[in-house]
Amino acid sequence: MPSDFSNEDFMSNPSLAMDACFTAFDKDGDDRLSLAEFTLICRALFRNDKGHIYVVPSDRLEEMFAVFDKNEDGYIDREEFQFCWNQWIKTIVRPISAFLIVDVQNDFISGSLNISNCSAQQNGLEVIDPINKLLDTVEFDSVFYSLDWHPSDHVSFIDNIKQRPIHPTSPLNSDNAQVYDTVIFAGPPPMKQRLWPRHCVQDSWGSELHKDLKIVDQGIKVYKGTNPEVDSYSVFWDNKKLSDTTLCGQLRMKGASDIYVCGLAYDVCVGATAIDALSAGYRTVLIDDCCRGVDLNDIESTKQTVISNNGVIVNSREVKAMVEGRDRRPELGYKLAMELKNADSDLSKNNACRRQNQQQQGQQQGQQQPQPDRPQ
Repeated sequence: MPSDFSNEDFMSNPSLAMDACFTAFDKDGDDRLSLAEFTLICRALFRNDKGHIYVVPSDRLEEMFAVFDKNEDGYIDREEFQFCWNQWIKTIVRPISAFLIVDVQNDFISGSLNISNCSAQQNGLEVIDPINKLLDTVEFDSVFYSLDWHPSDHVSFIDNIKQRPIHPTSPLNSDNAQVYDTVIFAGPPPMKQRLWPRHCVQDSWGSELHKDLKIVDQGIKVYKGTNPEVDSYSVFWDNKKLSDTTLCGQLRMKGASDIYVCGLAYDVCVGATAIDALSAGYRTVLIDDCCRGVDLNDIESTKQTVISNNGVIVNSREVKAMVEGRDRRPELGYKLAMELKNADSDLSKNNACRRQNQQQQGQQQGQQQPQPDRPQ
């Protein structure tokens, strides 16, 4: 019986494993799973590699159960369980991982935007050893390195502030704005912009990944911030969501389910990337000791935002077991269930719209049919 979903034989034959799982947890043998029996599945599913069972709040158990009880009869039958197994349990037990290392570049460590000079006074160099250890010891399914890659006339550089008109509502103008201040450029459209020292200019020493960071053979580099008119903190999108990077397509090609995020700076590009990963539907893990940031309050705010959106924050020593599916967090299971719920809802809406369009087209075609001549 799959007491903890850790048996390799249990996952080796998917169809037999699914039937075995259903039968094992169908305690009363009525060929359907009640909420109580689904709760037993979750107790077996959500535990760590030491056997510790994670407690799942009852309201979340009920929400997840409802996702798979598609006919809303209060039970999960075998057909409904097939969806639960294929789309939920298999992903939790055998996740597909992507390791995303954000902006570990010279300028953020010892160059023009050395984060140790910012208010949090954190040393960016400290992320390299734990990141390298993860690269040496954890078999991620894919590894990505992002790079800030700005043209010399980039909008975020304070020394470029006079190149663009300031909006009348901006609290500061080009004469009194200082580095790290926020101004509003006229656009169009008007755009808030935090001002940074010139950094990570394309093909400069400052834009290079730090020499001590391990670069794996199959690692994929993703360049961001290449548009001079808009900043790009997230590795997914620019700050205005006008265009995406190559990351979105690469993750789809890899079939990634879980994104592990770390790097520099915690409360700027790392945080924006983690939040976008969650928004895109990925089970997202922020690796705390592999990040350093700019402002302590903003770092704490970043953590709270990730947690409130069903992401998880962990230490690097916890990552290996999670990647291997031996440490299975209920927050990530809940996140996946809610994504399945939303996808199902969107599909239902699309199908309803399609049916409505077909009905309207049919009515229009009927109205266009030639009418028989009336007798004179």
